[in-house]
Amino acid sequence: MDKKRVVITGLGVVSPNGMNVSEFTNAIKHGISGIQYIRELEELNFSCQIAGKPLYENDYLNNYFNTIQRKGLNASGLEYGVISGLDAWKDAGLSIVEKENSPLWEAGVIFGTGILGVDKFREAIYKVDEGKVRRLGSTSVLQTMASGISAFLGGMIGCGNITTTNSSACSTGTEAILMAYDHITSGKAEIILAGSTSDSGPYIWGGFDAMRILPHKYNNDPTIASRPMSATASGFVPGSGAGALVVESLNSAKKRGATIYAEILGGHTNSGGQRGGGSMTAPNNIAVQKCIRQAITNANIRPDEIDAINGHLTATTKDATEIRNWSQALELNGKEFPYINSLKSLVGHCLAASGSIESVATVLQLKENFIFGNINCEDLHPEIAALVDRERIPTKTINKTPSVIMKASFGFGDVNACVVFKKFSENKSTATKN
Repeated sequence: MDKKRVVITGLGVVSPNGMNVSEFTNAIKHGISGIQYIRELEELNFSCQIAGKPLYENDYLNNYFNTIQRKGLNASGLEYGVISGLDAWKDAGLSIVEKENSPLWEAGVIFGTGILGVDKFREAIYKVDEGKVRRLGSTSVLQTMASGISAFLGGMIGCGNITTTNSSACSTGTEAILMAYDHITSGKAEIILAGSTSDSGPYIWGGFDAMRILPHKYNNDPTIASRPMSATASGFVPGSGAGALVVESLNSAKKRGATIYAEILGGHTNSGGQRGGGSMTAPNNIAVQKCIRQAITNANIRPDEIDAINGHLTATTKDATEIRNWSQALELNGKEFPYINSLKSLVGHCLAASGSIESVATVLQLKENFIFGNINCEDLHPEIAALVDRERIPTKTINKTPSVIMKASFGFGDVNACVVFKKFSENKSTATKN
């Protein structure tokens, strides 16, 4: 029996370069960076004093939280996740269940995070240490538990199916989408709100600064600091935000007359076991290649049907290694290699939120017929240039009609996730690469 077809029917994003899908689309099409100088990081003696951080006025939250929910709210990742999740739900044309009604038994939430509510947790620690535990407020637990984000969204919408939070470092968002896909293809749900979020701020970014893997030479020129695939890349710029996608069975989407952004053909997750050169921070290259190949097999496509790749590509020394892994896994190089881009050149590395935000960007390329450009890699890394034709790594957005785009995330702990998206058509067959 054929698997249920699964599609994307709603998108939401909170990104350093766009607070909604419209702003975000304009930014990635025109190469607009959201990376900025953060005064607080200089005051705290960070070497890297820049980051990608969503910008909005505090009153903006009134559009998403009621007075009770906003009381004592101090968790940026929770805010980002709720905004992107509710925007995606609304974009899909779905309604929120009234409190007196039954929940949506066929709808669920899988929304990942790395750490949630660090600022709220810090606030709680100080109050406890001062003997003021009763002043913590009634929402401190919800704001600091990892599953607070899925609990908030599930309760706001009224979801009666799976409501959970996954956490798999930088692979979190891509993994959440694949978990949603698996849940729907197995017949356990019809609609899943999938995505991920990441807090902002020095308590999230400090550990990476201490590891000396963030760039420190661009504090006076933030927009050129994130340089994936560049010969002068010197570390990833930290970022934050959230991305959300409504993942739905095709049957359900057609019954509702929903707008369909793209189809999910399949994917794969695995781990290198921190063996064979893999470690907590480095990939097992064999595992990366196996993840790519198995995702292609599960999606029932050929490597030469892939029009573009949205890579992990963080602007570290591992970028050339990632390109080599793609080339070996696909058995393609030079002009035969798919187009490849990295959103991190525009927003930095949004950590646990990166896979979901970048998946939103991937789906938008399929829906609106473009491949966005990579900024700051005019000086292409020589090892990458030896493997891939320069034309396949565009520095400006190009007008194309991609049919299949593959999205990958490779995370701390030697974990990997790859998902294959396709331009939707009633006929499931793929088109040849153009």
